[in-house]
Amino acid sequence: MLLNKLIPYFFILLMMGQASVVKPGMENYEETVLGDQKTIKMIAIAPGNFDMGIKREGFDLKEDQSLQHEVYVDAFWMSEKEISWDIYQEFLYRENDHIRADDYGDLILDIDGISGASMPYVNFNKIGYPVIDVTQYAASMFCKWLSAKTGRFYRLPTEAEWEYACRSGSTEPYSFDPNFIDEYAWYADNSRGAFHQSGLKKPNSFGLYDMHGNVAEWVLDHYDSKGYDSKLDSGHFFLRKESLYPRVFRGGSWRDSKEALRSSERNYSSPKLKKRDPQLPKSLWWHTDAPHIGFRVVRSNKSVNLDEMNFFWGKPIEEY
Repeated sequence: MLLNKLIPYFFILLMMGQASVVKPGMENYEETVLGDQKTIKMIAIAPGNFDMGIKREGFDLKEDQSLQHEVYVDAFWMSEKEISWDIYQEFLYRENDHIRADDYGDLILDIDGISGASMPYVNFNKIGYPVIDVTQYAASMFCKWLSAKTGRFYRLPTEAEWEYACRSGSTEPYSFDPNFIDEYAWYADNSRGAFHQSGLKKPNSFGLYDMHGNVAEWVLDHYDSKGYDSKLDSGHFFLRKESLYPRVFRGGSWRDSKEALRSSERNYSSPKLKKRDPQLPKSLWWHTDAPHIGFRVVRSNKSVNLDEMNFFWGKPIEEY
């Protein structure tokens, strides 16, 4: 019984196969979702150490942030842009599940056994724009579906992976000169009260668009105000608890101040995101009040087994 109580509070090793060898020759590629009509461009991110956290100079240190400390992150791929409504609809409607990628990978996963998403109660999604209002579970199930469709293991990023990719080599609060923030980010001062199509602003030095602003992005981690300050090798860990709230999302959004767009900034979910959902139980798939939250996907370059994959994808938790 004691072990069962303790397990949810452990930092779980992100890739349990420690003996796995990093695959050589990582390059950018396009993942096929539907023929040549719908693809996801994946950017290769080299492994490395980075300073995770916030500099004291010029900013107040929040209790859930730490002063910068060195963290190692292994190599991975990350989607160039936030997952769009166009792509997410393929998962939502499931009409083309029989169409697989020509270069189908090694993962054997029954696509028919993956839970299908319901339609949103309130839908503010638009063709050509990032998908919004999705729950963290819905984002993870998209990753599972994409894995089955392509034969390659996709998931949400950890907090450490996300911040490493966002910083793209910078130790400053943003990955760009803040005097030119309007060239890189949609936020409260320039968004005109709405989210925008991905990729209209400049990318960071890794080639990733909208890591700051537009829509915030789900990561794997459960929120813990002390977890961010862990002295563990955070690039290989994420925090998983069994409760539904709070879960972390990163990057700030179109409705936030520029301070909320800093690379180290953290935010987290609460029941308020579903406050207008009249269903009992409330939707597993959709928030009614999260028009500022979407997601992007990553692919690790390490091999894991199906049990480990399912751990990263997570399980549904009904909310009454």
